[in-house]
Amino acid sequence: MLIGEVARRAGVSTRMLRHYDALGLVRPTGRTVGGYREYSEADIRRIFHVEGLRSLGMSLRQIGRALEDPAFTPAALVGDLVRRTEDRLKREQELLERLRTIDASAPSGWQGVLRVVELLHGLDSPRAARRQQAVLAPAEDVPLPAELLARAVLAEADPNVAGALRWALARAGSDGVASVAPAVRSADVAIRRRAILAIAELPGDEATALLADALGDADPDVRRHAALAAGRRGTAAATPVLVAMVVEGTNDVEAAEVLGTLARDPARAERILGAFAGEIAGHPADPAVRIRVAQALAELPGTTAHALLRQLAGDEDRAVALIASALAGVLEERPGR
Repeated sequence: MLIGEVARRAGVSTRMLRHYDALGLVRPTGRTVGGYREYSEADIRRIFHVEGLRSLGMSLRQIGRALEDPAFTPAALVGDLVRRTEDRLKREQELLERLRTIDASAPSGWQGVLRVVELLHGLDSPRAARRQQAVLAPAEDVPLPAELLARAVLAEADPNVAGALRWALARAGSDGVASVAPAVRSADVAIRRRAILAIAELPGDEATALLADALGDADPDVRRHAALAAGRRGTAAATPVLVAMVVEGTNDVEAAEVLGTLARDPARAERILGAFAGEIAGHPADPAVRIRVAQALAELPGTTAHALLRQLAGDEDRAVALIASALAGVLEERPGR
């Protein structure tokens, strides 16, 4: 069969068939009287074998070795092709994500595109200082996409870089909350913690609602971060978690300050006092808890906590009694009493 007919049947150009011949990959077994290439049925089968292996992404050199070497093992080659294909797909997926990120930022000009590309490169750095620098670099009035910042802050383990990302996300506008919100329901507790820390710095009712929902999270750290942020926004539902933080001694000073802010409302103050009274009664053998409660009571406004402090001033533990007495005296000297 002549080269033109072979090309038609095999779906391979005559130019490629000549290239195969020159490489010694598929050489026609015969020639016509006029010197034209003439392919046998075995030659055509070999062409189909070559094309099949090419479809797997093999180079012509690899194909030649595979067809000529009797000791060649297909499994090793296929395994190598799988790994190389996975690597290529990963790189292409990363490129696709970058392009989508740039597209989502709706850049108005090349300056916007270059700023996002610069940020992407910086955030890929293994050096925390470089990642932080990329976030804090002058933006030149080019807004950064909230989706990109949210994805970065949810993956960032370094506290300094995470802080810079949260700052940038807060400046990104109303899209910030929507970009982070799904992560609050993540199965990965580390992601939920990062999400709550980010939401805590974002304004708006939607952020406040997410913080309130996180007060019931299974992870104590998520609950604590949510309680501090929600309490600062006036969410009374944060009170039980904040009281528990004082009792446990976990960020108890911050928790006491937030409780002091919530207690400016008389109805909330009554609930906070009731919660602390229950904790005093519930920890008769732990003076450290009663000391922390006494210190937290001193953060409450006006005369709200005076009676409880006077009760603790008579505590059987001398350290508790002295601290409570001193704090009660401080409250009595406050202006406006």
